[in-house]
Amino acid sequence: MTPENEDTHEAAHRAGRDGMSDAADDAGRGGVDEAIAGELALMDPAVRVSRALFERLLDPEFVEVGSSGRRYTYEDMLARLPEHPGSSQAGPRYRPSAIKGVLLAPGLVHLTYETDFDGRRARRSSLWRRRSAETGWRMYHHQGTPVPPEAV
Repeated sequence: MTPENEDTHEAAHRAGRDGMSDAADDAGRGGVDEAIAGELALMDPAVRVSRALFERLLDPEFVEVGSSGRRYTYEDMLARLPEHPGSSQAGPRYRPSAIKGVLLAPGLVHLTYETDFDGRRARRSSLWRRRSAETGWRMYHHQGTPVPPEAV
């Protein structure tokens, strides 16, 4: 995890704890932590160009509605590697901020955050699910919505 994400990551811990028992808090915090780690990994150019790494982080039933409004499936995403924006080590990168996560149910985490990519901001929402210990946490759904320059 990068230093700039450490404060955001700790805030996600707090966001996911409200109203949980200690046992649920521990389980929720772990799931939120793993989902945040996965989300950040998916923005890493080294992961974005590696089919094997990308496959481990996306659920086979994955669907994304991108900030462009276009719909992408698991197969679409894998077919576009390594052309995805943010895949080049030398090019622009996604800069996430204000990541918050909450355990919605056992095996289901919801993350929200903002990104800046080459001066373009977007508000993002992801659902991560864990079907088994073997598959681990995988992104199931993602939505990106552009933020107009004049918006706060």
